[in-house]
Amino acid sequence: MDQRIIPILLLLFLAIVLVIPGVHAEDALEWYMKGENAVIVGKYTESITYYNNAIALDQKYAAALSGKAYALKQMENYSEALEASDRALTIKNDGRALNVRAYALLKLGRYDESVTAYDKLFITETNLPEAYCNQGIAYEHLNKTDQALLAFDSCVRLDPGNVFGWNKKGLVLLALGKPQEALDAFNQCTRITVKNAEIWNNKGLALLQLGKYQDALECFNKALGIDPTYAAAKQNKELAMNKGQLYGGTGMPQQTTKPVTATTISEVTLTVTETTVIPTQAAGTVTATPEQTGAAVVIKGTYTPLPVWGAIAGVFGAGIIALVARKQK
Repeated sequence: MDQRIIPILLLLFLAIVLVIPGVHAEDALEWYMKGENAVIVGKYTESITYYNNAIALDQKYAAALSGKAYALKQMENYSEALEASDRALTIKNDGRALNVRAYALLKLGRYDESVTAYDKLFITETNLPEAYCNQGIAYEHLNKTDQALLAFDSCVRLDPGNVFGWNKKGLVLLALGKPQEALDAFNQCTRITVKNAEIWNNKGLALLQLGKYQDALECFNKALGIDPTYAAAKQNKELAMNKGQLYGGTGMPQQTTKPVTATTISEVTLTVTETTVIPTQAAGTVTATPEQTGAAVVIKGTYTPLPVWGAIAGVFGAGIIALVARKQK
């Protein structure tokens, strides 16, 4: 071989190495962290792809499975979310998987199982106010009013600013025939917000049961001031006016119309809410502590076929070879 060809080939090789961009050598941990970042910005479909890549590399990656379960839950795919959380829990007692499982069971109408699942969650995760509210809703579907009250009470005890929890607690107390305690709960709601028509309607109902018709009428008027189309508040306002006239001595016959309650409030999520067991992170940073079980995966970063120092050495080497070839000429 012509000696002059050797340095030319070396220089060509080095040029290719330096021009080609770095190649990502992804491992299970990297895919998992990509999934977490995608979840945080609400890209759930992308996150599932990333979690699946992590799981393909490590079948026993519980954190990736629970992350996938959470993303599926956010997409309202509750059956698959349940399947993924169950699979995660066969590997590790993961808090996020427990939470997703209980929530998915609730949304699938499997209320007994949901209550039990929340009980399992509360063994290890006790500071989850929304989860207690969710369990309360499951108890309501089972007509277990006393247990529902305890659950909603736990919710507001952990989060005194939880309007949804206070409202649900008040409605349960109304159902139990405890209007004064219900009024106290609705008063907590109006201390937090005064711009919710449904809360004012419910507060009016408590006052109606207490025989405070004028106060109830004021509440229904406030509800209608916020939402003039609120049919329940209109009906309850008429009822309060009729009862007020009757017991005010006008002799007007009492109406038999039943008051209309509101079971949801517009300033919080109207569907069942759920606490996410995902560590908080600032924009551009990842603070989640990866958890994985099973086969250990070596962490790799971005790499090029030849390290930088090797490329520099190669350039010097090529120059030396070129000089030697010239002298041999």
